[in-house]
Amino acid sequence: MQQALEYFNRLNQDYLAVHQAKEDLFWQNYMAIGAADVPERFAEAETAYKRFISSPSRPAELREYIAGLHGLPAGQERDALLHGLNGWARFFDCNVIEDAEAQALMDQIIAAENSLYIRRKTQVLRHQDGSDEPVPATLGELLTNQANNDDEACRRSSHLALNQLELWLVNNGFPELVRLRNQFARRMGYRNFFDYKVNKTEQMTPEQLFAILESFESQTRDANVNSLRVLAQAKGQSALEPWNIRYASAGDVTRQLDPYLPFSQSLRRWVDSFKRLHIGFRGAAMQLDLLVRKDKYENGFMHGPVPPFWHNGGWVPARLNFTSLARPDQIGSGISGINTLFHEGGHAAHFSNITQNAPCFSQEFPPTSMAYAETQSMFCDSLLDDADWLKRYALNADNEPIPDALIHQSIAARQPMRAFNERHILLVPYFEWALYQWEDEKLTPENIIALARQTELKILGVSGSPRPTMAIPHLLSQESACSYQGYLLALMAVEQTRHFFLERDGYLTDNPAIGPDLARHYWAPGNSVSHNDTLLRLTGEGFNPAYLAEVCNQTVDQAWQLARATMDKAALRPQPAADFDLQASIRIIDGELTLASNQQGDEDMCWAFEQAITKRYG
Repeated sequence: MQQALEYFNRLNQDYLAVHQAKEDLFWQNYMAIGAADVPERFAEAETAYKRFISSPSRPAELREYIAGLHGLPAGQERDALLHGLNGWARFFDCNVIEDAEAQALMDQIIAAENSLYIRRKTQVLRHQDGSDEPVPATLGELLTNQANNDDEACRRSSHLALNQLELWLVNNGFPELVRLRNQFARRMGYRNFFDYKVNKTEQMTPEQLFAILESFESQTRDANVNSLRVLAQAKGQSALEPWNIRYASAGDVTRQLDPYLPFSQSLRRWVDSFKRLHIGFRGAAMQLDLLVRKDKYENGFMHGPVPPFWHNGGWVPARLNFTSLARPDQIGSGISGINTLFHEGGHAAHFSNITQNAPCFSQEFPPTSMAYAETQSMFCDSLLDDADWLKRYALNADNEPIPDALIHQSIAARQPMRAFNERHILLVPYFEWALYQWEDEKLTPENIIALARQTELKILGVSGSPRPTMAIPHLLSQESACSYQGYLLALMAVEQTRHFFLERDGYLTDNPAIGPDLARHYWAPGNSVSHNDTLLRLTGEGFNPAYLAEVCNQTVDQAWQLARATMDKAALRPQPAADFDLQASIRIIDGELTLASNQQGDEDMCWAFEQAITKRYG
């Protein structure tokens, strides 16, 4: 057993070294900081990481050690070692590339993706935001402007910029990426890359996946059609244009909510809310890069350079990075900013609370299910729409709570489009499943763009998506490509989880039982159990998508009555003190500049952040 233990410990440490090297350079590359050679060094580190996790010798080595341990008497030490080695066996089963040609194709994919990413950063997207001349904009700024600008010409300019990005991508390497990914997947024994990814990330076939997706699509189809009809009747047929639909359905409410959810207060409200939920981070070191910046990656994410695990009786805490793209002087930035803090902070809580004995259980890639991971973050950000959370935390500069009438307006704006918004996630798997089934010669720029528009019409019922399909960054990285359906599967699990807590406890906001229950049942096992098993552990029920369909199909009046009930109950429930120890070392940064930290306490950090944002943006 000693030889197996030494192998296990060495594997843990060797993985940690190559994973951390790749993730540290990933952060520098995607945050556009560090030396000029960072992109090249990152590509090298990622290739080294991919080679490590796909080493063809590992499965046989692990099988030999596992078989040897099975021949020994059961006991705590043997069983723990067997658990860890089995975890590594599942990990390498997801990642090993034994075939030399397949490995060469993976190297080509990594190189092609890195080349596309570098060239994409040089493409400046411009739109009209009300200035005299078109101005450069990130993806986040384009989407925010499209949703909130009162001038239709400005909104349309943002949408045209997104369409221009699509055209640039399909003419600058995306079709070649699809071909390479399919070649790789077929070499690995799968029909295409979508088939490969769904089997690896969610442990199901595309046919099993689409049985779930098509059921949801059929259950929400009528609600979606009706919401578009009502919107067109109220605002005119032009409201259904892709650059108008977000504004027509929520633009006015977003502007009215803005004073109650300023970006400068977002950090404090996230910290206090998580404290009252008793969500902690088990000693994790976290850095948060929250502001928009030139050349910074145009999508929020959380990555963990150090996955946590127990090592020889000692705890190795997580080291985590997460990011958002706030521009605090833009309407809606506070809402999107606090949503990112809750969402990526939910990921951070999850990945800092996995308490297994090897880092293979606590890293965010396969065999970790994307749907399982997104369930944790989406549950946390779902709280922000709850009326009792808004009543307690959404305060204006005079410390006045958000009026009931504005909460009702928010529901009236959001609920009719709930089916539309969740169906928006369906776009990507429907598009990618069709795309990756094509033969190589069909993969032309014109055909790809046409497929995107056809899929948008089929799923959304309008002539184009407000966020054009090809402008979604997930399609460009093989790690996130063909995985977007995980968000919808996660939303289904979120509503199931919310239903459980509401039935058992009667409330969600500031419920101190939530953090410990999520940590025990959802987070602690990591990927050592299935997504379905985590749901069974907490709710006593396997995966059930009916809860999401039910909330999508609620009327405004039904949703408002539920909201009033939660506010009435909250008024009778004193708010607990925000004195729970987060057990985290937190730095708020802007590139290589530190804006605030909790070295002197969480209150000092929140105050310093507020001052920094106010000084910079007013």
